[in-house]
Amino acid sequence: METRYFETFDIHASLLGFGAMRLPVTPDGKIDRKRALAMMREAYEAGVNYFDTAYPYHGGESEPLVGEFLSGLDRSTFYVATKLPQWSVHSIDDAKRIFEEQLARLQQSYIDFYLIHSIDKKAFDRMVDLGVVTYLEEEQKKGRIKHLGFSFHSIYEDFEYITRFRPWDFIQIQYNYLDTEEQAGDKGYELCTELGIPLIVMEPIKGGSLTRLSPDLEAKLKALDADATPASYALRWVADHPNVKVILSGMSTEEQVRENLQTFSPYKPLNENERAVLQEIANSMRSRIGNNCTGCKYCMPCPSGVDIPGNFALWNKYRMFDNYEVVKNQWEQKSDEDKRPPSCTECGQCIPLCPQHIDIPTDLTQVQEELEAARVAYYNK
Repeated sequence: METRYFETFDIHASLLGFGAMRLPVTPDGKIDRKRALAMMREAYEAGVNYFDTAYPYHGGESEPLVGEFLSGLDRSTFYVATKLPQWSVHSIDDAKRIFEEQLARLQQSYIDFYLIHSIDKKAFDRMVDLGVVTYLEEEQKKGRIKHLGFSFHSIYEDFEYITRFRPWDFIQIQYNYLDTEEQAGDKGYELCTELGIPLIVMEPIKGGSLTRLSPDLEAKLKALDADATPASYALRWVADHPNVKVILSGMSTEEQVRENLQTFSPYKPLNENERAVLQEIANSMRSRIGNNCTGCKYCMPCPSGVDIPGNFALWNKYRMFDNYEVVKNQWEQKSDEDKRPPSCTECGQCIPLCPQHIDIPTDLTQVQEELEAARVAYYNK
């Protein structure tokens, strides 16, 4: 198993990290405990020593299961990461209660890598104002948190603000060959490298989306190596960035565990031709998008309750992959029905607010037409 060295901590972590967000489930939606424990065991025995979970994963079941697995191991042979759900923290007492609960769930006396979960500028400022960041720093001084960081899914400007706010031990970002200009992206990677902050990468395969390329794009990879998978190329692209110390994969099947272990035992750097083909694929996918919405949210809130950037994100994702399945669950989410394009009254209030000069009502109409047509086609195939 390929490892990476954290110079500031003097530790070696497996380049492949086991993400416990997408564990196998039973028909009733509960974690398939037997399979999940066996998958973690197989990964551990093959050299994986970094296990990542979070308070809300699998409805709160993930942390206890990971804790059950880790409790039988030599504490010096693994690193465990978990996250504080900042959206559930409304007081310093909330943060303290959740942290103690996490230690109990994981059956650990300390957490190796502790993150403020899915932060943006507004949420981070709230954590600072509530004293949560100071509290976590105190827990680190006590040794109950070894390394303190945050995970991030917002815009680059927020990322730079939070990153420069204090000396973080590490940061976790979404990064893959398609998202180089999204969220933290390339600029975030370069900033952390400049500041000497090691990176943990999540969504290296974009939630599995990069395994479901359209046939014409997948053929480009097959032409390079008929036996290599789209997932292996995506993982190797991330691994080619030396400041990425751990690449998290949310593995749901035994086959995914074995494929990922093979990719990283050891990993083979991309050659010039492979990098060029991945760039070509990414460029082709981006050229298919419906509009240039950046998710800045300047158009929000919509007076009619429409989630404008959310709808555009689904539309662009569907177009990039030419595959309804990659947006199916989100588009059909019943709780979001009132946020969909039919709620738009075409008041036009959003149009002058858009820095990209998008004709938002017109594009929302197109979103509805295309995704509904795709939904009908999906169920009638």
